[in-house]
Amino acid sequence: MSIDTRIQTVIDHVIEVEGGYVNHPSDPGGATMYGITAAVARANGYTGPMQALPRALAFQIYYNRYVVEPKFDTIMQMSAPIAAEMIDSGVNAGVQRAAEWLQEALNLSNRQGEDWPDIPVDGKIGPNTRATLAKFLAKRSPALMVKLLDARQGKHYWELAEKNAKFEDFIPGWFNARIGNVT
Repeated sequence: MSIDTRIQTVIDHVIEVEGGYVNHPSDPGGATMYGITAAVARANGYTGPMQALPRALAFQIYYNRYVVEPKFDTIMQMSAPIAAEMIDSGVNAGVQRAAEWLQEALNLSNRQGEDWPDIPVDGKIGPNTRATLAKFLAKRSPALMVKLLDARQGKHYWELAEKNAKFEDFIPGWFNARIGNVT
């Protein structure tokens, strides 16, 4: 199987940012290796200790679960920066949420429907979302969309920490490594 080198670069970056084994007491996901939680590893057939999760398996999980399944690879064909932001956001905040943020941003940047009609915010990347993104890209820059997605992601982190003080442990890392990391 040949993987788009741009996608490979994004996943390699995610793995680098996520780092090795972590079992932070404030993380509700529990033990992770390369950012892969034990629950996700087990759902993908891994039965060993998290500290020994092979990097190649982590890469494959990222590719299947955070790129192909949510159809972010189809966004890569339209805009590498937007796809990179969505993959990164999807890993850290959930792929449905990342897709919803794209749909919300498309709806908020259409000048009250003058440039294109609003689309449903359903968290699924389908033909309608891709067609609307194409209309966005015909009028606006990918950099603008990345800024809009970053703003929404930052708001998400901020609200998590306001609702649960345990997440304050992650605010510096989230904002340093996840916001403004795609150009």
